[in-house]
Amino acid sequence: MRVLIVEDELRLAQTLRRGLELEGFVVVTAATGDEGLRMAVSDTFDVLVLDIMLPGLSGYEIVRRVRAQQIWTPILMLTAKDGEYDQADAFDLGADDYLTKPFSFVVLIARLRALVRRGAPARPVTLTVGELELDPARRTLTRGGIDIALTPREFGLLEFFMRHPGTVLTKAEILRNVWDANYDGDDNVVEVYVGYLRRKIDAPFGTHSIDTIRGAGYRLTADHALR
Repeated sequence: MRVLIVEDELRLAQTLRRGLELEGFVVVTAATGDEGLRMAVSDTFDVLVLDIMLPGLSGYEIVRRVRAQQIWTPILMLTAKDGEYDQADAFDLGADDYLTKPFSFVVLIARLRALVRRGAPARPVTLTVGELELDPARRTLTRGGIDIALTPREFGLLEFFMRHPGTVLTKAEILRNVWDANYDGDDNVVEVYVGYLRRKIDAPFGTHSIDTIRGAGYRLTADHALR
C-alpha cells in the first residue's frame, strides 16, 4: 500500500515514515503544500495523510484541489488544532478522517487500514488473479484457500503485480512503487524478490504465475500448471 504524507514537521514525518514502512506501507513524503499537491495529482496512492498547517498551500486547499480534479483517494487529516469547526471544514472539503496531534500510532494505523479497506470507489477490497486472493487491508494472501505468509516487502511486490495483472512492469516501475521513489540501490533486488515470491506462491503448488519478459520486466498472469 502506498501512502503520501504531507507534513512539515521533519521529525514527525520521519517517525511516521519509519513506523509505516515497518507495517508494510510504501511511504512518500512531502514537506510543503505545493509539493504535496503535485505528488497527489501526478502519482497514485492508496491513502493521503495531510497536515492542515503547511508552508504554501494548506491541507484544506490540497483536499479542495484534489477533489476538484475528481481524485477520490482516501484522505486523513492531521492537525494540532482541536475544534469541531476544523473537523467540519475538513469533512466539507472532502476529507475522509481526522486525527488531532498528539495521536496514537496504533490508532493511526487502524484508521489508515480502515480507509484503505473502504478505498476509492473503483478499488476492490480483495484482489484476485487466478487462484491468488490478496486482501491489502487485512494483509492476507491465499492460493486456492491455502494461507501463504509473506514478508512486508514480498507482500508489497505481489500487491503491485496484482493491481496490474497481465501488464509488463519494468524494474524501475517496481522499485518506484514497492521500494521507494528515491531508491538508488541495485535494481537486481527486484529479481531477488521475484524469486522469493515464486518460491512461496508457485513452487509449492506446481504453478507458474510471474513471467520474466527478457529486456522488459515482469508480468503476473493467471496461474498455469508447470509442464
